Amino acid sequence: MSNHTKIILIRHGETEWNLSGRWQGHADSALSGRGVAQAEALGLRMENEEMDYFYTSDLERAQHTARLVGGSAGRQAKCIESLRERDLGVLEGLTTVEMERDHPEEYDAFRNAGPKYQVPGGESYHQFYDRCSSALEEISHRHPGKVIGIVTHGGFLGAIFRYVLNIPLDAERNFVLLNCSINRLEKSTKGWNLVSWGDVAHLDGMDSLDDS
Repeated sequence: MSNHTKIILIRHGETEWNLSGRWQGHADSALSGRGVAQAEALGLRMENEEMDYFYTSDLERAQHTARLVGGSAGRQAKCIESLRERDLGVLEGLTTVEMERDHPEEYDAFRNAGPKYQVPGGESYHQFYDRCSSALEEISHRHPGKVIGIVTHGGFLGAIFRYVLNIPLDAERNFVLLNCSINRLEKSTKGWNLVSWGDVAHLDGMDSLDDS
């Protein structure tokens, strides 16, 4: 058995709300036509990829992506609630314009009050980060030395990027979180290593939206 645990993180395919600029959180939106095509293209690329275990967020946009990615190889992903996107509370399902109009104080705090600000009805970024990093550690601890595929969300990927590279939670984001991208991590006795990030070569020129 290898002493390196390998993680393949995948962001779900493009959704209708991604296209219209609506913030999703725990609310759900169907994959767009391009999102389905993205996931199918990723499935073809992953067909012969070594993968011992396969997990997905329980939100439908991630589950649909996982079904398309795993289908040709006969893989069925197990749902885990802790792989969900950040809970955005009262801001979920709204565009930025609607947030500024309907919840101006909450939106301003969401943007400017720092990682410990908790959106009414939702999670603070600090709470979300702790959930994401705990989920990653739990899954890797459960399957040491194995290759693990995880279909999740842009926010989850962003939190893990910060966790692995020890980037402060309030630092400005300077990395991409692309739909149906492949993002590879490895864990050894020395800790986590970022192997590659934002790989969308399989999309063959199809646009892939960055997370908000």
